[in-house]
Amino acid sequence: MELLKRGTAEIVSEEELLAKLKKAHEEGRPLRIKFGADPSAPDIHLGHTVQIRKLKQFQDLGHQVIFIIGDFTGRIGDPSGQSETRRQLTEEEVLENAKTYQEQIFKILDPDKTKLVLNSSWLGKLTFADVIELSAKYTVARMLERADFEKRYRENKPISIHEFLYPLAQGYDSVAIEADVEIGGTDQKFNFLLARVLQREYGQEAQVAFMMPLLEGLDGVQKMSKSLGNYIGINEDPREMYGKTMSIPDELMLRYFELVTEVPMQEIQGMRRGLESGSLHPRDVKMRLAREIVRLYHGTGAAEAAEREFVSIFREGELPEEIAEVILSPGDLTNGRLWIVQLVVRAGMAESNSQARRLVSQGAVRIDGEKVTDPDLDFPVRDGMVLRVGKRNFARIVLP
Repeated sequence: MELLKRGTAEIVSEEELLAKLKKAHEEGRPLRIKFGADPSAPDIHLGHTVQIRKLKQFQDLGHQVIFIIGDFTGRIGDPSGQSETRRQLTEEEVLENAKTYQEQIFKILDPDKTKLVLNSSWLGKLTFADVIELSAKYTVARMLERADFEKRYRENKPISIHEFLYPLAQGYDSVAIEADVEIGGTDQKFNFLLARVLQREYGQEAQVAFMMPLLEGLDGVQKMSKSLGNYIGINEDPREMYGKTMSIPDELMLRYFELVTEVPMQEIQGMRRGLESGSLHPRDVKMRLAREIVRLYHGTGAAEAAEREFVSIFREGELPEEIAEVILSPGDLTNGRLWIVQLVVRAGMAESNSQARRLVSQGAVRIDGEKVTDPDLDFPVRDGMVLRVGKRNFARIVLP
């Protein structure tokens, strides 16, 4: 119980979980641990791993994970936390995203203790009569208790009927697989509790709901999200992962240790005491965190190499061992000069001229170590010059 409660925001309920664990032990069977992923954004980042690592803990204790890829519910779109109706995905989009999930989750989970299923295999077989029967088991008044639905209703924003069907469909997933435990983020609490109601309605024992906290991103404020650009992807280059981790606010370090690493809680508490007493420097603790995160997804060697490069660049002012090249042609230059904004875009470090101008104006761009702040600058170009944008992006200029 101590292991399973690590990092958990809420369990409904601990008493039921303990009873299920005891019963499973007496009967010599694993618990069925449910996790659902609607493949609307296929790239897994550290925020997702908070929940996936909890699944791994259950696996390590001998239980079976039922990983549901919501190819059917993904076409509806989870309305949780949404201020307006979400765009429905096509079947092709959902299946393509689902493939990416499958490639990434086994970086964490044990494939021998994981059963991958598509919820279209049961939801797609429901007749209209079945859907009416399912809908009759929950009221509109209860559905409007959801904060997001209630807010939209109060503000006279549209709520489509299919959005009411989403939590019912997700709850029916628990009925279909006879889930003992469901794991997800705190934003899924309404859906998880609804599933408990449906399981009882269908004559099953209610699942235990495990709610994990939503991990703050690199900005330290918003939850980690690819759309906000404050994420660390588990498929990212080791050097990028290491550098991004070093940019998180100091006050989040121990939270990251608890939620996304395997470092024992006893050690984490020791770090907390060391930081409070001043015997540990925050920089050293953060470097340990960066090593741990890179090691989990790329191995010890890659973690050590990423740290060496980080130290050489940021402490000693050296260049990274590998630098991308930007090959320019004579037609790119005017009298041997080039617009700085154009170079930043050509190097792939900005998606548009306007974004590149902002980066220059903010002082994020350097040429051969010299900061450039004039977005209208035309500078003389020579072979071998080094462009740097932000802390970690380098490119060498190559002339024919």
